[in-house]
Amino acid sequence: MSRPLAGGVYVPTVAFFDSNEEVDTATTEKHAVNLAKAGVSGIVVQGSNGEAVHLDRAERKFIASVTRKALDAAGFDKLPVIVGTGAQSTRETILLSKDAAEAGADYVIALPPSYYKGQDTSASRLQYFKDVADASPIPVLIYNYPGAANGVDLNSDEIIELSQHANIVGVKLTCGNTGKLARIAASVKPGFFTSGGSCDFTLQTLIAGGQGVIAGTANIIPRTCVQVYKLYLDGKVAEAQKLQAIVARADWVCIQGGFPAVKAALKAFYGYGGVPRRPTPAADVQATKASYEESWAVEQSLA
Repeated sequence: MSRPLAGGVYVPTVAFFDSNEEVDTATTEKHAVNLAKAGVSGIVVQGSNGEAVHLDRAERKFIASVTRKALDAAGFDKLPVIVGTGAQSTRETILLSKDAAEAGADYVIALPPSYYKGQDTSASRLQYFKDVADASPIPVLIYNYPGAANGVDLNSDEIIELSQHANIVGVKLTCGNTGKLARIAASVKPGFFTSGGSCDFTLQTLIAGGQGVIAGTANIIPRTCVQVYKLYLDGKVAEAQKLQAIVARADWVCIQGGFPAVKAALKAFYGYGGVPRRPTPAADVQATKASYEESWAVEQSLA
């Protein structure tokens, strides 16, 4: 793999649109480079923050390509790009994964299918990931997020089994189950990337044996999120705990408000962000800004 998954903070970016709801290319490029300059370890597009369900196939491939090219042009050619490709059928997930590879992505990340939850089984979900990994031109990460998958929650035994596949190289655990994370981290093959799915448990992830987090709030306070990781690595656990508390309070805003809150905060502090595609309503910019004042002060101090 030309761009390995190093430990650290990865950012699931939001999708940017202009006033006509067309993809805003310039802001997509600008934001990716801003995050890279802040020291993040990688970029994820078309995650839950990225409005994948609001995008058509061509737009998904285009945003992935724009992100990769922007990073390369700015000198961040070693930074990996991960693309969300989960769909309700194995066939479509494979198709989107091939698109991601053609767009220059390094990895794909996929939710389990969930629309036909009553008919699917543990065996069928495991086979889904194995079939996708067999066909994907680039390595696959498992995305375990019951809140976005109709309650489907892969257990540690299932994820450990999937980790044995040569083309399945990591997992994002947005379920927040640190016991599950510890079991996985202790049992998977060397190099398997075990990631927390939110920055409000960065320390817990690292202590349990994970390598980092994929965190939506890092769109807004990337340096602060990265600093928690650095402090832990440096053995400054007490300092890391204090900063983790600030990050957790900030993350709670976006946990409650979802990706519209991320966009509102970006608008408040960076001057760009915009609104979701209809019919999802926008979050209140001023109210969101007020909720982020504590963490934003830290972010500015680290800039």
